[in-house]
Amino acid sequence: MDATPAANNLPLRIADFSTLAEALDYAAKGKTGYNFYHAGVKLYERLPYAQLREDARSLARRLIDLGANRGSRVALVADTHPDFMRFFFACQYAGLIPVPLPASINLGGRKAYVSQLKRLLAICQADIAMAPEGFLPYLTEAAQGLKLRFLGSPQDFNDLAEPNIRLHPSEPDEVAYLQYTSGSTRFPRGVMITQKAVLNNLFAILKYGIQIRPADRAVSWLPYFHDMGLVGLVLSPMAAQISVDYLNTRDFAMRPRLWLTLMSQNRGTLSFSPPFGYELAARRVRNDEVDKLDLSAWRIAGVGAEPIRTEPLKHFADLLAPSGFDRRSFVASYGMAECSLAVSFAPLGQGADVDYVDGATLAEEHRALPLHPNQRSKTVRSNAFTNCGAPLPGYEVEVRNDQGRVLPERHCGTLYVRGPSVMSGYFGDLKATREVLSPDGWLNTGDLAYRVGNGIVITGREKDLIIINGRNIWPQDLEYLAEQQPEVRTGDASAFSVTDPAGQEQAVMMVQCRQSDEKKRTDLRERLHGLVREEFAIDCLIELVPRNTLPRTTSGKLSRSGARKEYLKRIAPQPATELNEDLYTASFRQRAI
Repeated sequence: MDATPAANNLPLRIADFSTLAEALDYAAKGKTGYNFYHAGVKLYERLPYAQLREDARSLARRLIDLGANRGSRVALVADTHPDFMRFFFACQYAGLIPVPLPASINLGGRKAYVSQLKRLLAICQADIAMAPEGFLPYLTEAAQGLKLRFLGSPQDFNDLAEPNIRLHPSEPDEVAYLQYTSGSTRFPRGVMITQKAVLNNLFAILKYGIQIRPADRAVSWLPYFHDMGLVGLVLSPMAAQISVDYLNTRDFAMRPRLWLTLMSQNRGTLSFSPPFGYELAARRVRNDEVDKLDLSAWRIAGVGAEPIRTEPLKHFADLLAPSGFDRRSFVASYGMAECSLAVSFAPLGQGADVDYVDGATLAEEHRALPLHPNQRSKTVRSNAFTNCGAPLPGYEVEVRNDQGRVLPERHCGTLYVRGPSVMSGYFGDLKATREVLSPDGWLNTGDLAYRVGNGIVITGREKDLIIINGRNIWPQDLEYLAEQQPEVRTGDASAFSVTDPAGQEQAVMMVQCRQSDEKKRTDLRERLHGLVREEFAIDCLIELVPRNTLPRTTSGKLSRSGARKEYLKRIAPQPATELNEDLYTASFRQRAI
């Protein structure tokens, strides 16, 4: 069995469609499609767009026959499998709304995952639900007490009789899907994206962001239940009629170098990842494997989904240079689920554009004062941020202060976005929608940023910012300091702030420690405490935790809000009493090394 080809027999159309169903109707006239690989980088199923269309339309008739009303939500546990594609596009043809659910059982185990699914099902008011066989027991347990019209595995749906029903695909102004936010600062919310909005974004991404070419081939390990994976690597390729090769997210997590192997084997030209993906892959690839890889075709190495640190990218580029990887392939971008996906792209062929600024001025004056190379020294603390490029055509951005005033260039504030792909709102949550989306269409992203010319520079999440004595301290700066220690790996630290018993903000950093020797652990705590005090002039409580215990979102990003909750629960587990308050205070003092 061969994968679908990169070369197509169909004239390229760049997402100039009114709906996703119309886009698939056209893609189905060609030879390209989706391809699915096992951990051994062996193709186990090819799904040409022509076959996908046929399967989706057949399944759409079965879904309609269940009696679901137009616009009903269909919850899909989004494992990396062709069945997800079939159900997602079946909804497009049936006038139903697919809702991708996470297919990851995190550190909380079965109970936490079931609880998460139950809440997500309730939020979207699901009418129908599907999960692959391996996830069906979890979904079934989560659905107890909920009124679902039908719940089952793909096989259960296929066993239903296919009626002779005329299909009425979703219209441009109808909701195409619900996309849950990652939940990095709060519990996920269901973002409503219309057909018109997502097609506008797909066009902008393909035409101006990555400048799609007819023979491009995408490779992805990203989960389908997040915007970069779904919109960027499922919908975008289909809307441009190019082939995609998929590696299961779990397989990537266990063997990240398989991503590189697949890129090399299939001559992939496009792939995207958060920074941690590049770091994991570089960390796991062996030196003797580098020369066997051929990454010379990789023209777009997209980076986004979190503030972009340059060190992992530099390490990746340096390591993979002998395999033909060109560091100029890195393309930084900015986006979020509330905007369908992308807001801005850096120029192609230039690599990561790093802006070095004076850390003290940024913290105290909220101003990104540029540092020239000869100004960077140990006596001047610098922050390095990656420029995410100019907004895509049709999009407006503003950086505003707390009073809503638009700030000039290089002044840091909250980023606001307005454009044709901004969400309709959060499903079933008018209050939350009004909090972030103004009547005139401006979206409060919750991200902190500043402008450099036409470019957007993201510094972090507003809710993550640590403010002590009027100074802004970015948690990633504290985390980076910890990650420079030989005992700590990238992604092993999570920084946040809490209110101490005296009502003052206190910085806290939880650090995963692989060291069991108590003397060495104490040395690490004291060293980190001293480094933070020296670098940022604050005291920081250092909490060492076992490996693989830091909370993460379903997309794999650190959940600082989750870490904060766990920390507070651990130090003050009982209802507040006078005695507990004393213990609470003592706990802070004990941790203040």
